[in-house]
Amino acid sequence: MSYRLCFRFALIATFICICLMTQGCSEDADRDAFRQTLIDKALNDETRQQGDAFLAQNRQNEGVVVLNSGVQFRQLQVADDPQASPPGRRDRVTVHYEGRRIDGHVFDSSYARGAPSTFPVDALIPGWSEILVQMRPGEIREVYIPADLAYGARSPSPDIPANSALIFIVELLQSESISHPASH
Repeated sequence: MSYRLCFRFALIATFICICLMTQGCSEDADRDAFRQTLIDKALNDETRQQGDAFLAQNRQNEGVVVLNSGVQFRQLQVADDPQASPPGRRDRVTVHYEGRRIDGHVFDSSYARGAPSTFPVDALIPGWSEILVQMRPGEIREVYIPADLAYGARSPSPDIPANSALIFIVELLQSESISHPASH
């Protein structure tokens, strides 16, 4: 008799475990489907499409250089010293800049504030980091950054919608190496 009771208990416990496991799988599948829907929406939203169309047209303009990553730029002013070394990814740079959306709306400007800004190169959006390590002090470039190398699917402020391609005027004033303690 106790064998039958144990068998029934084991059968019920197995059934409950299977139900719980399949419920978990269903939730995972639902979560994955929801995540994929969000990704598809982000990749195909109107802001991204407008940015992609802008960049496709812009790359045809005279003087525009297109990097392998998709970042584009126009040289507005050459370096004071063409032999000067560009900053490294772990350096700190002092820049004047103006950031705007492709519709021309200016969302940030050190020029308007009347003071340059200083940043570690590796703390910036990828498009900025990529362009800065190619510039020398005194250079000014107009830089066109695809959404994925700017802020991507997140919106850092109400002035910059998610998936925005952005345009920056970047003037590299100086760069300095950041000392890093030696590891022991």
